[in-house]
Amino acid sequence: MLLLHGGKVASHDPVRRWHLSYLRMVPLARMLRRSVGSEADVVLLRCRYRGWNGAERSPVADAQWAIDEVLRGRHPSARVVLVGHSMGGRTAAAVAGHPAVAGVVALAPWWPNGTETDTMAPGSRLLVVHGTRDRWTDATLSHAATMRAERRGVAARFVAMRGAGHFMLTRSWHWSRLTRDAVRDVLFAPDSTSRGEIGRADRPI
Repeated sequence: MLLLHGGKVASHDPVRRWHLSYLRMVPLARMLRRSVGSEADVVLLRCRYRGWNGAERSPVADAQWAIDEVLRGRHPSARVVLVGHSMGGRTAAAVAGHPAVAGVVALAPWWPNGTETDTMAPGSRLLVVHGTRDRWTDATLSHAATMRAERRGVAARFVAMRGAGHFMLTRSWHWSRLTRDAVRDVLFAPDSTSRGEIGRADRPI
């Protein structure tokens, strides 16, 4: 499992461990290690640069390296789940076509085009959680990308978190629980989701 932190639209400043975008993922990584750490590797990637940086797509190369060298290097046949917040959600979508990737959990993802999920293979799994009061990234684009993925055969689900903003502070336990359950579903119960649930856009919670 690979966790991907958020960042900035443009910046070549190095990512430090004390940056909030990175620290925001630390509690999720700890929770996932408690939940599945004895059965799967949980890796929180610290990217080289803080920015996406346009066509350079700086964090994408870092994520591809982590999948190939860190996760696949340890377990060549491993199924990989990507968990990304904000820019990390965009990074996850960009590498979701890797043959090892079985699922993506995108938390308040930065998907400015609404087409980012086109990389996901039919049959893979996607959970998108977005706050209804997010002012940093667009929940309507996230919803559109989720439905677009469902039409392509991805087992996709969108959850609108009522009253929540971008930084997963409102009902943080609920963000964590949704993430944990989605990860476990991909890793340990790959056939448990019925077609009746695929693509269902939940009412705000």
